[in-house]
Amino acid sequence: MRIILFAGKGGVGKTSLSAATGIKSAKLGYKTLVMSLDPAHSLSDAFDLDQGLLDKNKGLPIRVGNRLWIQELDVQEEIEKNWGEVHSYISTLLNVSGIEEILAEELAILPGMEEVSSLLYINRYARQKRFNVILLDCAPTGEAIRFISIPTALEWYMKKIFKLERQIAKYARPIAKRLSTVPLPEDEYFQTLQRLFDKLEGVDRLLSNPEITSVRLVTNPEKMVVKETQRAFLYFSLYKVCVDAIVINRIFPGAILDDYFEEWKKSQEMYIGQIEEYFSPLPIFKVKLFEDEILGPEDLAALADELYMDKDPTKIFYSQNPYSFVKKDGNYLLSIKLPFVTKHDIDLGKVADELIVRIGSFKRHIPLPRRVAANNPLGARIEGQTLVISFGGQNEEGN
Repeated sequence: MRIILFAGKGGVGKTSLSAATGIKSAKLGYKTLVMSLDPAHSLSDAFDLDQGLLDKNKGLPIRVGNRLWIQELDVQEEIEKNWGEVHSYISTLLNVSGIEEILAEELAILPGMEEVSSLLYINRYARQKRFNVILLDCAPTGEAIRFISIPTALEWYMKKIFKLERQIAKYARPIAKRLSTVPLPEDEYFQTLQRLFDKLEGVDRLLSNPEITSVRLVTNPEKMVVKETQRAFLYFSLYKVCVDAIVINRIFPGAILDDYFEEWKKSQEMYIGQIEEYFSPLPIFKVKLFEDEILGPEDLAALADELYMDKDPTKIFYSQNPYSFVKKDGNYLLSIKLPFVTKHDIDLGKVADELIVRIGSFKRHIPLPRRVAANNPLGARIEGQTLVISFGGQNEEGN
């Protein structure tokens, strides 16, 4: 089984690229599902589907071709299936606090509910072996990171907080009912959370297994987009999710000779060079800007051919995590795989929240997590083919 996430800044073309990958995957004989994780779904628009078909299926997989399905979750349907008692309790709590009932019901759809619902489907499909390939059209970067982090956060809550909270509620509920109109959750609330956790069991291992799951970061050759792509790469790495390729989308074709676009083309060339420098040795796919809107299976198939050419899109293009962060003895350690170098070849610098690693004419910018960036570099050493840099002692900006 393969799971591939298409992630990146909003508006870079993730939906079209995930849909195109689905077209090619299905043509190669894989039973394929393309699932939208973005609350503002546009996957059905990419396939140019009729709204009546969507209304009829209400968040369930829709067959759009031979061996190809798409799925756009309906959050209201998922709440009724999975979140009934949780949603009901939060709605009641908000209503008691003075918020109108209808508004309370809307506000009770908490951040994370849709992501957990998506994870439930993914875990179920994996257990059932229903699909060979699942392609995830992610929400913009922040929500995509939350999607990846939820299994870890939920596991921590269930192990550290859940049982204690359930016991306190059990003994405090009769007293609270006599003293206050603010309700404590009934045991059905905790039962719902326990069922959800049981259904999610194993999904964290599924997402962090580089032989199953990888991320393809979609970017455009623009400064702000490239910066966010760097940040996304960092956080996916921190959560041990393999990034196996970078896709540079919407590159102006060389055939455009109009003077109006000359500066745009120069700017794109510069940022393409930066992307190649920043993310090497990750494979980098380049997709030109099409003449018209990409809409429907035929256009998506053309996009897939432009993107992958003769490659199988379900293959893992890169499986090595280029760097990792750990905390040891109060200091932060950054490990970077750098084969065939000695300490005399390396020059290090730090500017704001970036570490700059220079080897000869090669330079890499590594964005640092906030906690690490607030510390000073203490030293560096070579261990085999890995450069290990230690950080500790907050710098002036971090004090």
